[in-house]
Amino acid sequence: MLTLLAKLFHALNSESSTRQIALAITLGFVVGLAPLFTLQNLIILFFVLLVRVHLGAFILAVGFFSGISYLLSAVIVQVGESLLTSESLNSLFTGLYQLSLFKLGHWHHTYTLGALVVGLILAVPLYFIVKTLIVKYRVHIKATFEKFRIVKALKGSRFYRLYLQVSGQGEL
Repeated sequence: MLTLLAKLFHALNSESSTRQIALAITLGFVVGLAPLFTLQNLIILFFVLLVRVHLGAFILAVGFFSGISYLLSAVIVQVGESLLTSESLNSLFTGLYQLSLFKLGHWHHTYTLGALVVGLILAVPLYFIVKTLIVKYRVHIKATFEKFRIVKALKGSRFYRLYLQVSGQGEL
């Protein structure tokens, strides 16, 4: 887990695109809210492997938001239950339940449907919030830490040069 956290900080400090990191965290949020082995998580995982996102940030976000989902479980179940028991949506869900894909997706379970709906609703604002935070981190916090003497001393050390060579960022 510390390795993933170190890779996330490496991505935040590198020239990686803020969109890639923000998309990875947002998709990790949607996956982390739902139970692990669901159809929507498999589709998102396939999408993550197809497009260019930061995998370390995605895995870290899945782990982090899986823990957060326990705190949000009451809200998630309430959203799913209100959708499944709504009289106006009753005929829709009855028709969808006849489809094998709906059964395979387990969207007839309150938690799974609630996690999908809450995740999709909050995904768009989360993407823009994370993207903004990454930009602010790079401009303000990273620049502030670069000015500290201890950071300058560490970057000038032989150990740091060796780390750059091993990580593939420096010349051998």
